[in-house]
Amino acid sequence: MDQVQTILQQAAGRAAAMGAPYQGALLPEEAWYLMQHLPGAVLVDVRSAAEWQFVGMVPNAVCVEWRSYPGMQLNGQFLAQLQARVAPEATVMLMCRSGARSDEAARVVQGTGFAAVYNVLEGFEGDKDGMSQRGHLNGWKKHGLPWVQG
Repeated sequence: MDQVQTILQQAAGRAAAMGAPYQGALLPEEAWYLMQHLPGAVLVDVRSAAEWQFVGMVPNAVCVEWRSYPGMQLNGQFLAQLQARVAPEATVMLMCRSGARSDEAARVVQGTGFAAVYNVLEGFEGDKDGMSQRGHLNGWKKHGLPWVQG
């Protein structure tokens, strides 16, 4: 079995263990690998525009806000914006700061016509450490994956 299929099977197992309705839960390194090796895989960053600008972003990610800063109100146009920017046959990998908002979004996106929907666990910055700071325990940036300052 090739690495892509191994990753997809492991992600499916994680999602099932979590009781998630979407196809899988990916680790950041797995999402990066799929971006490079799975045709049609699209990373969708669902963080706020403020986060993209001030915290950084993944090159070639599609940015569609799930919640908008300030106030973190739901983006009522999220699905329409996503559908306008990502092909329905795409493997959609949703990422936020820590994996929580992207889980919310993945639960909504699942069943709306996309071929496959995945949540990226740990997110861009990861979980808070003992000092309530992100970026030290896990997440896209902690794993040394490509990103640029906004």
